[in-house]
Amino acid sequence: MRTYVVAGGTTGMGRGLALHHLRAGDEVTVVGSDPGNGQRFLDEAARLGAASRAAFIRADLTSAAENRRVIAEIKDRHDALDGLVLTALRHFSRRTPTPDGYEATFALYYLSRFLLSYGLTDLLEKTASPMIVNICGVGITKGRIQWDDLSLEHGYSGLRAMLQGGRATDLLGVAYAANHPSGRTRYLLHHPGFTDSGTGSLAQPAKTIVKLLAKVLAKPVDKSIEPIIELMADPPEGRLLAYDRRTPVDPSLPTLDPDAARRLYELTSHLLRAG
Repeated sequence: MRTYVVAGGTTGMGRGLALHHLRAGDEVTVVGSDPGNGQRFLDEAARLGAASRAAFIRADLTSAAENRRVIAEIKDRHDALDGLVLTALRHFSRRTPTPDGYEATFALYYLSRFLLSYGLTDLLEKTASPMIVNICGVGITKGRIQWDDLSLEHGYSGLRAMLQGGRATDLLGVAYAANHPSGRTRYLLHHPGFTDSGTGSLAQPAKTIVKLLAKVLAKPVDKSIEPIIELMADPPEGRLLAYDRRTPVDPSLPTLDPDAARRLYELTSHLLRAG
């Protein structure tokens, strides 16, 4: 039996991956902000006969303190982890500051994943072939890091925030692999493509538009998670893996630049220490 933590595991692709591993006989803890979704996950686990192997931690992952609480709770529950899956994400149409003063998309899409990745590394390194799976938009080159305005106090839009978060998350994977050159933990950046994973965080009219597009263009969750399951079961060599569905992403893309990754890592470490 393997042990997994899925941040954002109560809905969408996170839920799909969590249920897959429960069906495979693994132990899974999901993290999410909505207690109703958490209970529905636990109810489904019970229907699968996996109630004793499923757990839900309620947390607001836009908060650094909440991420640290989650890390502490997971360490209390588990001595080792085989995998950490990072899927938590939502769209903020208006600029929303977090309790720590960060822009909410940046906090959820990047800072939370940074904290969980580094905070749970010691548990991951205790297993034979651990992996961090970061579901993101790797391979997309639109958007950039606003180095002088990470919280997007000037010129905010939901799309701009999402693109910055995506590019920051790409660099998180690059920096993590560089910081653990002799570690066991592989870091998978995975772009699943357009997936029908829900529209709960979208406002109108975007919600209706995305629903209509999803009916025509999006893949269902079960199809989108198949390449991830394959890569987790039989990972290629290397500490950093970057895939667009089943296709490797060119590591020379400017969005995967090692110097930018180091710069963002150092800036993030400074911000979190200061906070």
